[in-house]
Amino acid sequence: MNIEQPRIKIRGLSKRFEDKVILDEVDLDIMPGKSMTVIGMSGTGKSVLIKCILGLLKPDSGEILVDGEDWLALNQQEQLKRMRRVGMLFQGAALFDSLPVWENVAFALLRHGENKNTARERASEVLAWVGLPSIEDLMPSELSGGMAKRVGLARTICHKPDIVFLDEPTTGLDPIMSDVINRLIVRLHKGSGTTIISITHDMKSAAMISDHIAMLCHGRIHRQITPDQLDSDQDPVLRQFIEGRAEGPVNCSAWGKDIEEAVKR
Repeated sequence: MNIEQPRIKIRGLSKRFEDKVILDEVDLDIMPGKSMTVIGMSGTGKSVLIKCILGLLKPDSGEILVDGEDWLALNQQEQLKRMRRVGMLFQGAALFDSLPVWENVAFALLRHGENKNTARERASEVLAWVGLPSIEDLMPSELSGGMAKRVGLARTICHKPDIVFLDEPTTGLDPIMSDVINRLIVRLHKGSGTTIISITHDMKSAAMISDHIAMLCHGRIHRQITPDQLDSDQDPVLRQFIEGRAEGPVNCSAWGKDIEEAVKR
């Protein structure tokens, strides 16, 4: 009997900055072709978790296995080679201001030596896929926030990665454009079978784009559920987060005191 192995297997992952523990022996499995979304309050380590997986931060301990290979044991050149399989949508789109849209979208292809004409054709193809045909020669300064986010998504998938990371994909967007982005993510997932790891505060987005949802709290994975359990799961910490309540098992009173002291000063 063959048991499917995780695409990404994280065990005992820990990271601290000086005396502040951010990740505390995190265990998490992301299965092949599934969409996993990590939720949690600001400062709980969601972005640090992704940066550790991508090799942008070195954890203090633990292991990260991708298709059974220990990425933490790779040298820099080997890590960069593996990164060609990965796409990343940054929270603020992170477009290069000096490059036209098509060069932004095709950046990874051009960096790895792809012919300019071929790279531009591929950029045009994915721009049409995200609903932005015929904008190849515009500059990022000419784009609205929603357009920039879609260009960022086009760049994420242009080189056909098989693992995609999404950092707050709907942050700063109006509800309609957020729905557009969510639908594109669902379309990407269902159409290509790409393994997707997202972090978000947007519970509507999490419910729409995820196969599984993991809640990060106090540096550890506190709860794992499926989207259809969001309304029914009665875990107190999860409910406090979903319902957006300051009062609950996660104590927010210290933050209020900090604000009061800042106002007095």
